[in-house]
Order: sequence, then structure tokens, then C-alpha cells
Amino acid sequence: MALSREQVAMRVAQELQDGFYVNLGIGIPTLVANYVPQGIEVMLQSENGLLGMGPYPTADAVDADMINAGKETVTAAIGAAIFNSAESFAMIRGGHVDLTVLGAFEVDQNGSIASWMIPKKLIKGMGGAMDLVAGAQNIIVTMMHANKAGESKLLERCELPLTGVNCVKKIVTDLAVLEVKNGAFYLLERAPGVSVDEIISKTAGKLIVEGDIPEMVFA
Repeated sequence: MALSREQVAMRVAQELQDGFYVNLGIGIPTLVANYVPQGIEVMLQSENGLLGMGPYPTADAVDADMINAGKETVTAAIGAAIFNSAESFAMIRGGHVDLTVLGAFEVDQNGSIASWMIPKKLIKGMGGAMDLVAGAQNIIVTMMHANKAGESKLLERCELPLTGVNCVKKIVTDLAVLEVKNGAFYLLERAPGVSVDEIISKTAGKLIVEGDIPEMVFA
């Protein structure tokens, strides 16, 4: 069975490590803030100028002035810092972000990502994604494995305008966890109840399957 958006975020949260500085993109990535594993401390950074972002607020704790880069209301963790976006982007461009989690329209087998534009559709623009894919130490993409028409979003080569080239290290979809290396997608885990054959059928790019593929585990 395919994962929900929340389950995808839960699986991505398992990639967080103690002491990481992490930027979460718009969409599924923002949900990761709700699932930071117990026992570790990470600093969540938003490019509009917040370091130390907490989970989404409860209804009685909403502050309309406390927002992330996607203009969603958030909370600030203990020890958070607020500054202007120029300083925030200096942090990103200077390579001080350990991990960036982004959504995407397409990712190809060389790790290139298309995440900001679909021709003839109204879009918000690039935002900070181009800086993030160039400056972060590690890029993880979260997205649905296929689009609404059932067409694969994991391609041999991206067809949409690129955000970054050869930068994505790992992908977590509603069907699988994949590593990108050596010009191919390597299947690491599959969603509970999802078969390897289904993943193969919905992956247009080169997919490497080695040995038995375990199901994802959620604590």
C-alpha cells in the first residue's frame, strides 16, 4: 500500500542526524518537522530567516507573524534565531546546511531535479531551491513515485526545466526509498505491502534491484 504524505515525512525524518542543520522545502518536506526522532537535536532552517523552526502550531498557538518560506504558520524552538533573508541565504550559499529536503516534479537517474516550473502553468517561481541544491551538503527528495496519470516521475532524463544538476542523493516516495548513484536509481526499501514489481513498473529511469528489498520500518 502506498504511503501517505505523513508517512513519507516520517520516513525522511529517519535520515536526520544529531546536530544537523536542515532546510525543509515546501509541501511534504515541511511535515518532517513534526517527526524529528526523540533523542536527537536538529536545527531547522527556513530561507526567509528562521533558524530553529519547530513543528506546526496547534490552533491556540498560531502566530500569523511566525511563518516559514511557504508562508505557513510555524513555531520557534527553544534557542531559535530570527534574521533577514540575506543572512539566511549566506548560510545556504556558504555550505552551512547539512541536509535539504525538497519536493520535486521529476528526478532523473543522474540526480538532476526539476522542481520549480511546469510550462503553461502558473507557478510561484524558483524560491530558494536553486541555492539550496547548490549549497547543501546532502539533498533528499520527497515526492509521489508517479503523477496523477500514473506516469513515472523518476526518469532517465528530466523533461522539465532543471533546478539543479547531479545533486540528489536519495529519494523517498510513496512507494520506495532509493539512492541515486552511478547513473541509476538503487532500490533500498519498499513501502509495506508494495511489491518490487510495482516499483519497477513505475520507474522510467534505470533501476537497480540487488537482493531482497526490505519493507520500510516505522517505529
